[in-house]
Amino acid sequence: MAKTQRIGIVGGTGYAGAELLRLLSHHPNADIHVVTSRGEAGTPLASAYPQLDGLTDLIFQAPDIDSLAACDVVFFATPHAAAMHDVPALLEAGCRVIDLSADFRLRDPVLWARWYNAEHVAPQLIERAVYGLPELTGRTAIAAADLVACPGCYPTAVLLGFMPLLRAGVVDPARLIADAKTGVSGAGKSLKPGFLYAEMADSFKAYAVGGHRHLPEIEQMLGQLSDTPIGLTFVPHLVPMIRGIHATLYAPLRDGADHDLQALYERTYADEPFVSVMAAGGTPETRHVRATNQCRIAVHQPQNAGQAVVLSTIDNLVKGAAGQAVQNFNLMIGAPETTALTQIAPIP
Repeated sequence: MAKTQRIGIVGGTGYAGAELLRLLSHHPNADIHVVTSRGEAGTPLASAYPQLDGLTDLIFQAPDIDSLAACDVVFFATPHAAAMHDVPALLEAGCRVIDLSADFRLRDPVLWARWYNAEHVAPQLIERAVYGLPELTGRTAIAAADLVACPGCYPTAVLLGFMPLLRAGVVDPARLIADAKTGVSGAGKSLKPGFLYAEMADSFKAYAVGGHRHLPEIEQMLGQLSDTPIGLTFVPHLVPMIRGIHATLYAPLRDGADHDLQALYERTYADEPFVSVMAAGGTPETRHVRATNQCRIAVHQPQNAGQAVVLSTIDNLVKGAAGQAVQNFNLMIGAPETTALTQIAPIP
C-alpha cells in the first residue's frame, strides 16, 4: 500500500496549481504541506479558492527552499524558467520533483534556450528528467524517477493521437500536420488584451504559426517513435472557450500498409485507463473530457483514401497539466494509477 506523502506545490494560484489543489485535496496519499505564491503569501487558500473551504486551513507561503525540502514530493506549477533554479537543491535534499513547466522537457539545453529566451541554469539535470507521458514513456521509468517533466498540453494531445500510427510504421512521418485548438485558460491568468472577453468572444484565430514553443517538444518525442526523420506542420488556434484542446491530425498512409486503423488504435490503447478510443465514425468533443484526465480519440480514413485523420481531445488543465502530474505521482509512489482521477465530465 502506498504511503502518505508530504506535498509541496510551488505556484498555487495559477490555473494548473489550482487544479493540483482540487485533485490532491481528496487524494488518500497526499498530505498538502506547503503551497507557495509570491503574490498571495499570507492569504488562506480557502479565501483564494472558496471551493476548498472546510478542506484546508493552509495559508499561501512565499517560496522557501527549507519549507519545500521538508516535503516528499514537490510539484512546480510555475512559469517556464522558474523551476530550474530550485530543483537542484530540492533533489539534493531528497525530494522528488514533478515539474509541470517546460524546464526539463527538451533534451538539448541550447534548443531550450532558443525557444524559451533564457539560458538553462541546470543543464546537468536534463538527462536525469523522465518525460511524464505514461502511455508513451512507460510506467517503469516514471515510477523510478526523482524528476519528472510533465508534457505540455498540445504535445499530450498530439503525441497520443499520432503514436499508434508511428509505432506501427503505417504513415509517412515526413508529412505530418497537427491543427490544434485550445481554450483561453491555456494562456494562464494573463491580462493581455487578446485574452479579454470582449476580444475573445465570437471569434477564433491561429497564433504562433511561424513556430510555437511546443513544436520542438512534439518533434523530439515523435522522433522517438519513428525510424525516419519527422516533418511536422503544427498550427495552434485560440478558440472562445475556457478549457479543452481539440487536435485534428493528418498523416499520409504508406503504400501497402495495413490500413485497419480502427483496430490499430483499439489494440494500442486497450489497457490504457486514460485513453478512450471511440467507435468507428466517432467525433470526440472537448465537453466530453472537461475536468477529466481522459484523452478521447477517434481515427478516420476519409473516402478510404490514403490519408489518416485523427481527432484527439483533452482538458488542457487536467490531462494536459495537473491531472497528468497526479497520474505520474501515483506511479512514483506505487498507488493505483487512477487514484483521485476517476472524475467524469460534468453534464451539461
